[in-house]
Amino acid sequence: MIDRAGVLRIETHQTAGATVIDLGVKTPGGLAAGLALAEICLAGLGRVRLTPADPAVSRGPAVMVETDQPLLACLASQYAGWQIARGKYFAMGSGPMRAAAGKEALFENVLIREPSACAVGVLETSKLPPDEVVEYIAGECGVPTSTLTLLVARTASQAGTIQVVARSVETALHKLHELGFDLTRIESGWGVAPLPPVAADDLTSIGRTNDAVLYGGDVTLWVRGDDASLAALGPRVPSSASPDHGEPFASIFSRYGHDFYKIDPQLFSPAVVTFMNLDTGRTHRFGRTLPEVLTRSFLG
Repeated sequence: MIDRAGVLRIETHQTAGATVIDLGVKTPGGLAAGLALAEICLAGLGRVRLTPADPAVSRGPAVMVETDQPLLACLASQYAGWQIARGKYFAMGSGPMRAAAGKEALFENVLIREPSACAVGVLETSKLPPDEVVEYIAGECGVPTSTLTLLVARTASQAGTIQVVARSVETALHKLHELGFDLTRIESGWGVAPLPPVAADDLTSIGRTNDAVLYGGDVTLWVRGDDASLAALGPRVPSSASPDHGEPFASIFSRYGHDFYKIDPQLFSPAVVTFMNLDTGRTHRFGRTLPEVLTRSFLG
């Protein structure tokens, strides 16, 4: 990406000795930058591309993601589980650096930490990180700033919008983790969600990108094991299992005072989740898309 910065419409900076790549804060970025950013979020263990959306769900492009390493790609890397707050600076941190830092509860009971001589991370934020933030991240990852690379994009940018919507499989896995499902049963994951228009501000963009997954996301997971547990758990996995389901995320977010932690955590999941059992050959499909909510969100 650094070698193709001009073509990708991105810029590279040196901050406190680290490499900081701007993909959509002060630079325009673009579609190619967003797809590359999404694959970096997956630690290079998944593939992301644009595809036509299902016209029954939404018109225009959709973001498709696939991986044969769902636990490592999605939960150990892509999940934006590291909240980076230093002074007035705030960002949602994701990418391979999370496994180096190992700060989250996921790394206590599901995943393993991965000490490394270098670290690569993704920051979803509207500001490039200052020196003190770069030094803090490097310290938490146990690497010198000279071997730290941070990619930064605001949500209200082409690259930022793509990388968030590429989280359809990740949201399904995180929901399953919250429900106590044995994630080692999952062999592969595939997901698609409609790509919303880039909003004029980050708050609106947060609403649209969440709606894309909550009301338009369609995920397939290839699993092993028994069918009875899938049939019993399945109805609780899609976003429709939450009482908050059914209205645009911006409205829900506003109702809870823009506090993510007050929103029912059961909401954060794709609209549709399908389990394909590799051991029995049976398929279990749960949930439904709500194109009318997507229309209100995307065109409002």
